[in-house]
Amino acid sequence: MEFRQIFENKKQYLDLLLLADEQESMIDRYLDQGEMFVLLDPEVVGECVICGLGGGTVEIKNLAVAPWAQGRGYGRALVEFAATHSGSRCRELLVGTGDSPLTVPFYQKCGFREHHRVKNFFPEHYDHPIVEAGVRLVDMVYLSRTL
Repeated sequence: MEFRQIFENKKQYLDLLLLADEQESMIDRYLDQGEMFVLLDPEVVGECVICGLGGGTVEIKNLAVAPWAQGRGYGRALVEFAATHSGSRCRELLVGTGDSPLTVPFYQKCGFREHHRVKNFFPEHYDHPIVEAGVRLVDMVYLSRTL
């Protein structure tokens, strides 16, 4: 496995980015300011975008693994890379996600604990209903991991 930072043409990975955040206008809000990394094994199997929030905190804004590569540990590898990459300059790693039976347990298994919620985030910020694993997403759940 190899992690490679992407500095230009980040939207060439739009198909992967849209797996984690299905509205392009929302991706546009953080993509240019974030550090983007792709995971290769040997081809691109996943990506993550990390943004500094200040005060010793960074946030995973987008993390996705290609559908054909899911369930093979790549998601966890991306989380661990984000933690290691950020650990020397930050104390806390945040991730915001929908209250989904797929994503919340995944992040909990990676050492995250619920930090706070933003009520009605998805209906207020997306132009269509977001549904994951049969659940309509309403609140943004922020999870935190100490680095």
